[in-house]
Amino acid sequence: MSEPTRNRETLDSYEQIARDYAESTRGTPRGVAAEALDRLLEQLPAGGTLLELGSGPGWDADFLEEHGLRVRRTDGTRSFCDLQRARGRACDLLDVTVDGLTTPEWPAYDGVLALFVLQHVERGATRDVLARAGAALRPGGALLVSMREGEADDESWQLGSSGRRYHVTRWTQHEFEGLLVEAGLTPTWHVRLEDDEGDWLLVLATLR
Repeated sequence: MSEPTRNRETLDSYEQIARDYAESTRGTPRGVAAEALDRLLEQLPAGGTLLELGSGPGWDADFLEEHGLRVRRTDGTRSFCDLQRARGRACDLLDVTVDGLTTPEWPAYDGVLALFVLQHVERGATRDVLARAGAALRPGGALLVSMREGEADDESWQLGSSGRRYHVTRWTQHEFEGLLVEAGLTPTWHVRLEDDEGDWLLVLATLR
């Protein structure tokens, strides 16, 4: 049997801590994250469609739906989808590294949201994930995405308080925005968010 990918091991770790994570992050988005979501809303049409990658417990999706968007909630962790379904939300199990992002019901989106999730994708797969996210957008659509900032070729394992480990990839702003450009997207706005583990780079980009 082959060894699990780093992304798969990370998803397995989230399977074990989904409920605790949901409780610790419960509530309306605040601060920089709220500012970024407001920027995204400004770019999307009223009643527009949005794909959320790594929806987790779904708090951001709740916020965006309250502001009129139709959100397709997805996550690679079954436990997170189960938590959302238990509170009456639909959630599709989707691994961003291997699964398609569109369906007959959702053939394209006005927006794609990927906050605090793609840092777990291995460096070699990140370019493909961003390219497929760009391809899933309608002309003029927008992607809001975050990434851990760090030195080039920076990949490591992070040990959580639960004792589970999570793969983390870091990119420089120049490298990461270069990947967005390769995907046909134009970065239009960015902001940084700092926590105990370092800096996050949040980028809003539009499809050229």
